[in-house]
Amino acid sequence: MDLTPLVSKGRQLIESCGDGTLKTSGSVHPAPVIAFSESCFSPETFQADESAFKILREVFQKSYGPSIMLFGAEGNTRLIPEIEKEFVRQQNCALNVMNTGTACRTFNVLCVEDRRVAAVLFPVD
Repeated sequence: MDLTPLVSKGRQLIESCGDGTLKTSGSVHPAPVIAFSESCFSPETFQADESAFKILREVFQKSYGPSIMLFGAEGNTRLIPEIEKEFVRQQNCALNVMNTGTACRTFNVLCVEDRRVAAVLFPVD
C-alpha cells in the first residue's frame, strides 16, 4: 500500500532541513526562508537578533494572507516580541512557534491538505 500523499500541482514541500540548509522542491537555501505552499524566498537582509522577528511582517507583504503561520527556529523562540505576535493576530492568522524540524513536517502536512499556510524557517545544523 502506497502512503505517499497526493500533492496538488504547483505545491511545494520541504524535503529536508539540517547541515545549515533547507531544501524545498529541489532548491537549497543556506539562509532563513519564508515558505508558502507555492513558493519560497530568502529575505534580502536578515540578522539573528530580536529585530529578525520583523520578518513575520514580510509574510503578509508577499502572500495571499495565510491563516496559519509557522515559525521554526532552534533556541529560545519565546523571545518573539509581543508587538510582532499581536501584528500576526491582527491579520487573522494563527502563529505557531516550534523547532525547525517540526515546523517543516507541519508545513508539509498543511500543504497536502491545501491549507493557507506560511512558514518562517531557520536552517539548523
